[in-house]
Amino acid sequence: MLRNSCFDCHSNTPNLSWYDKITPANFIVHSHINDARKVLNFSNWDSLPKPKQNAVLYYAFNKILSGEMPLPNYAALHPSAKLDDTSMKILKNYVNSIAVRKAVDKTANLVLLVKKENSNDELLITTISDYANIKPSLNKISYIPNFRHWKAVSTSDRFDNGTMRIIYGNDVAVDAIKQKKTNPWPDGTIFAKTAWKQKMGTDGNISPGEFIQVEFMIKDTKKYASTKGWGWARWKGNDLKPYGENANFDQECINCHKPVENYDYVFTMPLHLDVNKYKIYDKK
Repeated sequence: MLRNSCFDCHSNTPNLSWYDKITPANFIVHSHINDARKVLNFSNWDSLPKPKQNAVLYYAFNKILSGEMPLPNYAALHPSAKLDDTSMKILKNYVNSIAVRKAVDKTANLVLLVKKENSNDELLITTISDYANIKPSLNKISYIPNFRHWKAVSTSDRFDNGTMRIIYGNDVAVDAIKQKKTNPWPDGTIFAKTAWKQKMGTDGNISPGEFIQVEFMIKDTKKYASTKGWGWARWKGNDLKPYGENANFDQECINCHKPVENYDYVFTMPLHLDVNKYKIYDKK
């Protein structure tokens, strides 16, 4: 199914139709193929480690499930690329079968991700001792310790690699969500995404385990004009070590977010909850 539906754009062995080879259509087709290969190239599949393969399939399936793939204008001329309901079910079962754990109800994970403490509306996860020694990212973005006071605006459950995340937004992000002005997000928006390994109890409940990392996206169209209007930064592990080998590490972030460039490079779909209900605290 992947070969029939995806390989014409996402591999080095496209099987183009005759009308894809006629000028000027051929220029458009080759441009689409080049862009598609940058995101996913099945010809390089065997070179990817198994966890990466699982993550790529998980991501690809969600793009298919959301209707973003195949591209609607491509599917209009190549109807065989579109998966029918039976194929979707088969692919979903396969993605679930290779995951680190089986998919569970996301709402349940959201409830289990945080623990309500005392009788007030504060959610406590963990604590950290010293922020002063945390080094800035290699592209000179400083760590933002007070994000633990921001609102939780979304969660994500990566059952393919056994991780779970909370996405926090600062006041600018929360106001944009309230006003439904999120594409583009206004300057001053900051997201913080914290990630943990999932820990499964004997009763099947999922809770946060080992801390993995915290990532920031900072919107400033002038300051970060060269990186799509966003400042990108990541700190990993309990010692919050800045990620990357040089200042150009943010190109990796941009490439990862390129599939959602039409949504201002933001994957997060805000949960339209009562954003004033909870104050979130988090150690990282």
